[in-house]
Amino acid sequence: MPVTSDIVATYRGPGRVVRRLLEMGPREDRVLAFVMIGCALVFIGHMPLQARTAHLMDQELNSLLAGSLYAWLLGAPLLLYLLAGISHLILRMFGGSGDWYGARLALFWAFLAASPVMLLRGLVAGFIGPGLALNCIGAAWWVVFLWFWLSGLRQTQRRAE
Repeated sequence: MPVTSDIVATYRGPGRVVRRLLEMGPREDRVLAFVMIGCALVFIGHMPLQARTAHLMDQELNSLLAGSLYAWLLGAPLLLYLLAGISHLILRMFGGSGDWYGARLALFWAFLAASPVMLLRGLVAGFIGPGLALNCIGAAWWVVFLWFWLSGLRQTQRRAE
């Protein structure tokens, strides 16, 4: 199934999608692609905010975009790998039986699948600016991301049992 169809299917049942991805076997190139595409989409989602900031603060847009590109395509994947490892270790401390790959897949897929909400957040941040709408979309992203991530982690633990 194409990634875009999987993202839509995740909003209907995140556990089923992660289970299917797990059944495809461990492929590190796949999870790396998930995290990089997710980070690229978040970078794109931040472009309207960067343009707004550059205009309002009379700054150079290219320097803001370069900093954001560096943060999202180099820094964020490393932090997400670290977060996946920490989540795996925490699950192991509490009796979880999943593996490292499952922890990465659950987190990276959740990040990628929640990226459409982050794109919407970027549009709201760029065109409307700070306020209630931006806060609500940000909260919605957190809820969606945590729902996808926890559902994926539950599937990785079931697979290992």
